[in-house]
This record gives sequence, structure tokens and C-alpha cells, in this order.
Amino acid sequence: MTARAPTALIADDEPLLRKGLIRLLAQAWPELSVIAQARNGREAVEQFEAQQPDMCFLDVHMPGLSGVEAARYMAGRAHLVFVTAFDRYAVQAFEQGALDYVVKPVEAARLTNTVARLQERLRAAQPAPDTEALLERLATRLRKDAGPATLQWIRASVGQTVRLIAVDEIDFLRSDEKYTLVAWDGGEALIRKTIRELADELDPEAFAQIHRSVIVNLRLVVQFDRGSNDTAEVRLKGRREVLPVSRSFFHVFRQM
Repeated sequence: MTARAPTALIADDEPLLRKGLIRLLAQAWPELSVIAQARNGREAVEQFEAQQPDMCFLDVHMPGLSGVEAARYMAGRAHLVFVTAFDRYAVQAFEQGALDYVVKPVEAARLTNTVARLQERLRAAQPAPDTEALLERLATRLRKDAGPATLQWIRASVGQTVRLIAVDEIDFLRSDEKYTLVAWDGGEALIRKTIRELADELDPEAFAQIHRSVIVNLRLVVQFDRGSNDTAEVRLKGRREVLPVSRSFFHVFRQM
């Protein structure tokens, strides 16, 4: 009798990251069948209950229910792997051997090691460990330390392709009618999110809205020229553009 193929659920709010992980898993573990995908923690829980996968790869930061909070519903019923840009939230669990994690961007070598551990647990018929208490501590730590979740990646159209841009690499964003222009060192692209939406989602320590149509990376501001009536212009490191600062946002540079 042929053994049943192992199954998995992948939860991440970025479709390109889900696809990338599926591709890497197919290379590292061809027998694994990804039977469910989810865009957030709530969907992950729903898909888990419906499909009952053997293991779940969960992004820590997702809208609504976080990956750690979703994992609490799965504790003891599936092998859990965190996929995160913030390994401090998973390292405690990893060190205790109850859970595993991979850090974004996922590297093939690290994922191969994770797959080997999962395969060994399945071969030894080890039940999924009861991690409920551990996950409760991680969820509490996540709520306390993480603060409001901020945008980490932007998916943008570049010609006929879709590119995933790390927010840290962005120089500025400027609205262009119904689109927003994203400018970074590697080029420019258009997205459909509005400046208002982006201002709410970006880290306020790193980005500031300086005009109703412009957001800048504050770490790149190298010149600030005052104008009349509390208006101004700024220049960014490595950019030729001169960006306007309107009266409503002049306070951002009040101390300069």
C-alpha cells in the first residue's frame, strides 16, 4: 500500500511570497502536496479546519489574526513552521524544538534543513507537539513588542511583470491620478493604492507625507529649502527630483 503524500497549508498575505515558497518547497520536497493557501490568519484557520493538512507554514505578520494567533488553533494537530521577516518572534520556539521557522526572503538551504526536520518527524510518526502554552507566550510577546504592523513589501507593475519591492528600498511615493508612483533605486513602478492608504500603512519613523500627493523616505532627505507661506521643497540623496512640501505638512520639518 502506497503511503499517503504529506500535505501542507501556506498562509501569507503576499501572493508572490506564497508562490515563491511553493516553488522552493516543490524543489526541496517534491512529494509534499500544498492543498491549501490563505491570505490571512482567519483564512488559515478556516482552511486548516476544512483540509486538515499535516503541516502549516504561517507568516507571522498577517492582517487581522496573526500567524502566531492562528497557530494556536492548530497546536497539537499539525507541525508548524513560521515564515517571518522578524525571527525574534520564532527563535524561542525554535530553540525549544517544538516549532521551526524560516526567515524572509526564504533561502533554499534554510528551507532544506526545515524540510529534513519535518520529514524525520513524519518518519518517526511523531505527533505534532502540543505548543499551546508556548504559542500563547509568543502571541503575548508579539502584541507587546511589535506594535502596529507596518507595510514591509509593495507589489507593483513594472512593464508586463509584477515586482515585489521592499519598503526599505523606496525613495518616495507620488500620486499620479488614479495610480501611485513608487520610486526606488532600481527604478519606478505604479500601484493602485492611494497615498492616504500608504501613509496609514508605512512606518512613521521612516516615512512621512509631505504633500497631499507625496510621501518620502525621511532617511534620504539631504536638502530642505524653505519657501513662502510655510511651504518648502526637499531633495533626496541620489535623486534629481525636487519634491514639494505643502503648508499642511510643513511641521514635519519644523525643527530643521
